[in-house]
Amino acid sequence: MSEPSMSPTVLPGQERYVDTAHEEIAAIDSVDDSAPPTSMWRDAWQSLRKNPLFIVSAVLIVLILVVALFPDLFTHEDPKYCVLTNAQTGPGPGHWFGFDQQGCDVFARVIHGARASVTVGVVTTLIVMLLGGVIGAFAGFYGGWLDAVLARITDIFFAVPLVLGAIVLLNTFKTSETVWKVILALALFGWTQQARITRGAVLEARNSEFITASTALGASGRYNLLRHALPNALAPIIVNATVSLGTFIVAEATLSYLGIGLPPSIVSWGGDISSAQVLLRVRPQVLFFPAGALAVTVLSFILLGDAVREALDPTSRKR
Repeated sequence: MSEPSMSPTVLPGQERYVDTAHEEIAAIDSVDDSAPPTSMWRDAWQSLRKNPLFIVSAVLIVLILVVALFPDLFTHEDPKYCVLTNAQTGPGPGHWFGFDQQGCDVFARVIHGARASVTVGVVTTLIVMLLGGVIGAFAGFYGGWLDAVLARITDIFFAVPLVLGAIVLLNTFKTSETVWKVILALALFGWTQQARITRGAVLEARNSEFITASTALGASGRYNLLRHALPNALAPIIVNATVSLGTFIVAEATLSYLGIGLPPSIVSWGGDISSAQVLLRVRPQVLFFPAGALAVTVLSFILLGDAVREALDPTSRKR
């Protein structure tokens, strides 16, 4: 007597599903197990390269940085050279945006105003990352009384709104209005969010198994913090920094709009928006051009932050 066949019975109409299952099993078996695993940063870069949101925002940011660093490549007009006879004149050859109420070239002021706004945003973000990162890293990694003290200090500064605190500080010290004065005022009240995010990321990394294994092998706390905890906490820190950069640019424009930020001698988008508000009904384009440049810049950094967050977050990354 022949033994019964052990192969499963395939009903009519199921051949396609069986063939598909066989192909998937063959594809899994063909994977090279000896290939080294890719890192999180490499996977994130591969995801960013395919994200149209990242490409558009990166191109805009590169263009804005080039304009801020080399404004003479885009215009040869002096933004501070004003002729009253040209006041409120419309666009013409060589003057694409026309003139403002003082007879200054609007296009030249928009181009040169990028330097002050971008400088405040970038430098403030770097200071905030350093200050908030150090405080958050020490609080999250060492915990105990140090975490309690730093957390209470963070709560005190966090209770003061960014723009309001900068207004009070700048009005208190009116000795000289410079870019660095605005940067320090914004950094003093803007580091709390970065500290909280860094603390949470470092705290999560501290409880990981590789930190426990490193401690068991005799590694010091400082080594674990610098070598293991901080590198694994960089993802949320970088994402928050990209979003905060746009926030600081808006804050600088708000302070300049209120007349307590950058002095009139420094060309900035916030100052031009403040001076052009009187022409909103007569010549609104004088206001819309610096406001549009500010909006595009802030939107670019926000979109970049969203793209980076999606790439670095395993739960939202598209496979």
